[in-house]
Amino acid sequence: MAAKVRTKVAQLLWLACAFCALLLAVGALLVALDANQKNDLVDFVMESADTVDLGVFSRKGGIKQFRGEGADVKNALFNWGLGAIAWLVVGRILDRIIKP
Repeated sequence: MAAKVRTKVAQLLWLACAFCALLLAVGALLVALDANQKNDLVDFVMESADTVDLGVFSRKGGIKQFRGEGADVKNALFNWGLGAIAWLVVGRILDRIIKP
């Protein structure tokens, strides 16, 4: 019984981490495509991505900050891309640790 519970918890954590990575990836894509920020769905994705980047992978103050032409797009693609990879790695590690 405990093994089933641990397996389900591991699956839920992996799913949550994969969802966070997806939000960051889609957010970076929306920035690159210059999506309409006034659209409710675009706004929701961008705000959610800003939340799950945890400040470490922020577009405006993340690991790497580009300057000059196209800096906003480069910052989003680089920092949120790294954030998405980090979420996937953490999710996989948690999955392996928790799963029996």
